[in-house]
Amino acid sequence: MLVRQLALRDFRNYREADVSLEPGPNLFVGSNGQGKTNLVEALGYLSTLGSHRVSTDQALIRQDQPSAVIRARLQHEGREKLVEVELNRVGANRAQVNRSVVKTRELPRYFSSVLFAPEDLALVRGDPSGRRRFLDQLLVLRAPRLSGVLADYERVLKQRNSLLKSARATGAKAASLTTLDIWDERLVALGSEIIAARSRLLAELAPHVRSGYAAVAGADHGPTLVASLSVLGADPDEDEQQGMAPADTMTPEDLTNPAAIATRYSAALQRLRRRELDRGITLAGPHRDDVVFALNGLPAKGYASHGESWSFALALKLASAEILRRESASGDPVLILDDVFAELDESRRIRLADAIADYEQVLITAAVYGDVPEGLRAHTVRIAAGSIVDEAADG
Repeated sequence: MLVRQLALRDFRNYREADVSLEPGPNLFVGSNGQGKTNLVEALGYLSTLGSHRVSTDQALIRQDQPSAVIRARLQHEGREKLVEVELNRVGANRAQVNRSVVKTRELPRYFSSVLFAPEDLALVRGDPSGRRRFLDQLLVLRAPRLSGVLADYERVLKQRNSLLKSARATGAKAASLTTLDIWDERLVALGSEIIAARSRLLAELAPHVRSGYAAVAGADHGPTLVASLSVLGADPDEDEQQGMAPADTMTPEDLTNPAAIATRYSAALQRLRRRELDRGITLAGPHRDDVVFALNGLPAKGYASHGESWSFALALKLASAEILRRESASGDPVLILDDVFAELDESRRIRLADAIADYEQVLITAAVYGDVPEGLRAHTVRIAAGSIVDEAADG
């Protein structure tokens, strides 16, 4: 998969932008705040329907404008597709592929990318929500239909929480809440599918994370990924998931079996019902789960050094790209490295450059040209004040 051209209208600080891209490495260089990250953020949006920097689309639309447009010309095996999305302040977003209208949620079917940015350090050091989002975005890239399952789960969860809050306010007895049982069935069915899909993904990621970590760090610190599931008793409110495993366990086979998970899930909801009624929220399910990342047997969150945390986060993204490239019929995902090299020492820069050398296309942003290894400067685009000021091949 290659991006041959990217065009923007009223996106972030760009009134208009049109840039051609080449196979292999493409380097966007510009001082901080000039707009280089905005270019790769736009491409990331096409594959994830979200930004790695903000939680709403409104911030992506240029100030005082009603809409923004992202348009990309993609190429695979000599065949091209024109993919575009219009982000609107009022009303639904709209999408097209080859000028034919498609549902916006279908865009990830046509373009796959993996983006790594400084914000991704939070995968290791931040809250469980970031790790859940990382897994779910990768799940959708692999199987776009899961976006519907995740959306349905969120709707059922919202309805169930509303019922719990209403019951708390009116002092309803648990035995009288027959409606809650109906929502429980739907929650368990959808949630068990999500938990099983995440568990399969973690098992597939693990060996690639280990090899990716060794490639970037130059050492094998035994990185591991272990699910911490609320349906088995893990409680992020009590231990902040610093490696504390729940007392209950499941076999690896059962962790990928929705039926086996559903049995534990139903039991957990029954066990927690009184607490849920007291608090007015659902206390078990994929929305409460976490993943414990560990190095040398210790949780990376709280124990890993800054360099180790960076290496682990990079390894997670390299592992994601490796899984996608093995499965995709449209070639490698486009690998995006946003302001990454400034955070790495010289040895890690060189090892990262070697690790990504064989990807079909890599997009890199940097404030300082010299931070990027020479082999990744083949096609350099210079950015200033929301404009493309120079495109040059540096041989």
